[in-house]
Amino acid sequence: MCSAFRPLNNSRFATRRVASSDRDRSVRERLLLDCSVSMTGPLDDSVARDARVRAAFDPNNLQALGHRLVERLTSHLQGVQASSGRVLNWGEPTEFIAAAHAILDAAPQSLSPSSLPELETRFESLVTEMLGHGHNLHDPHYIGHQVPAPVPVAGWFDAIGSVTNQVMAIYEMGPWATAVERALIERLGEQAGWQRGQFAGLVTHGGSLANLTGLLTARNVTLGRVWEDGFQSGAAPVLVAQQDAHYSVARSAGILGLGTSNVVRAALNARRQMDPQKLDEQLAALKAAGRPVIAVSACACATPIGAFDPLADIAAVCRKHEVWLHVDAAHGGAACFSRKYRHLLRGVDEVDSLVWDAHKMMFVPALCAFVLYRNRAHRFEAFRQDAPYLFDPSAPGMAEYDSGMLTAECTKRAATYALWGTWSLFGQRLFEDLVDVTFDRAREFYELLNESPDFETLHEPECNIVAFRYVPDSLRQAPEEVISNFMLNLRRDLIRSGEFYIVQTKLNGQQALRVTVMNPLTSREDLIALMDAIRRFGAKLL
Repeated sequence: MCSAFRPLNNSRFATRRVASSDRDRSVRERLLLDCSVSMTGPLDDSVARDARVRAAFDPNNLQALGHRLVERLTSHLQGVQASSGRVLNWGEPTEFIAAAHAILDAAPQSLSPSSLPELETRFESLVTEMLGHGHNLHDPHYIGHQVPAPVPVAGWFDAIGSVTNQVMAIYEMGPWATAVERALIERLGEQAGWQRGQFAGLVTHGGSLANLTGLLTARNVTLGRVWEDGFQSGAAPVLVAQQDAHYSVARSAGILGLGTSNVVRAALNARRQMDPQKLDEQLAALKAAGRPVIAVSACACATPIGAFDPLADIAAVCRKHEVWLHVDAAHGGAACFSRKYRHLLRGVDEVDSLVWDAHKMMFVPALCAFVLYRNRAHRFEAFRQDAPYLFDPSAPGMAEYDSGMLTAECTKRAATYALWGTWSLFGQRLFEDLVDVTFDRAREFYELLNESPDFETLHEPECNIVAFRYVPDSLRQAPEEVISNFMLNLRRDLIRSGEFYIVQTKLNGQQALRVTVMNPLTSREDLIALMDAIRRFGAKLL
């Protein structure tokens, strides 16, 4: 696993420039000469224009700038992984926007005869600006949102798709991208426990769009011709959602025309999991009231504390009431790879639709979100449209491989290149390792907190998410409002210092701090240092 997160280093890149052939050199010299021609008329204008375009598309420039990029990224990751700088390079929004404008204003109007050295210098300056103002997720002190420090070389596979602009909608535009995507859909479906050939899926841009797509399918299957005819008269349909479900679930209800007020929140148990017995009662009551239920939306896991709903029991209740079961496993789906933690997803093979983000716990760059359907027959139910300018009637069988039939996007990037490349390079075991090490580290943090009387844990973690409070003796008897403000201000000062990055949440009316171990290089010592930093910043506030 350590080798997967080693900085992108290759001594050949750091010390060598590949020499151009005589032909390539003469082409470059001719381009530079074109750029220096005095402009006196339309013909000269077109010569300069063509030279600028050729320079922008010159593979030799790509090569030269690529070497600079590798060197800068390698140096950057070495420093970041050593926690030698700031995690969050904080700046006020107006300040950063003004700085971005200033760089645009300084862009050259034309190339000079010495354009390649000028391009290299300017490119390195731009890369430095981007890295110097970014969020350093590869720092072990990044313990914040559910956004990972991705496997570094995964970015190279993404870059191949970006540089060559491999896009999808129809198979013939992205044949290899489609093949890679379909192979990964089959692999993830099998990890969920389904038989190849019996299930289907798609890839889309993020968990929010994935939830929308899965719930759109549920709506169309449940309500028949609603896609074509819209909602008819009668009782308003409802969506039953886990109380702590991601906001995209309620947002989907609004987009789907259900209305956010028709999202019924499922009752939770003491561990903030959906309660199957109370769900049974809720569904029975809705049926008695004549309210159609388009789906039950469960979580694996819910965002606030990482609670995994008991999917097997919920699936049994949904079967009893003949209701579609949708599961948002954007974060927790990768636990399917872990022999140690797979039990958290018991029953996942019984759900109707499943959302799973590879850009979370499979540690690849955003965005790469899967929607999986247990029943293959549901794969075309979300979007029932014709687009004759895209889909070739002379080869109707190819529609089976056209992603535009399945997704909200028409043009869609090759979103699975990073995952396919990482899986092919390091092997499937890496994903088990990444789940185990981050989940285990969160458990360590939980135990450290419990050993410290000035910290309070608010739940027992099931995954790599831990919510807690820091309440020193001087605040023990303070009103909740005072403690909550203290938590918010403490976090603000901590993250703006650049020393650590954590987030906040609210549970049962209490403001809390929240960490998600999304960097597998975060160590026990880093977590102890976080607690010390919280104490230090807390003391300053008090």
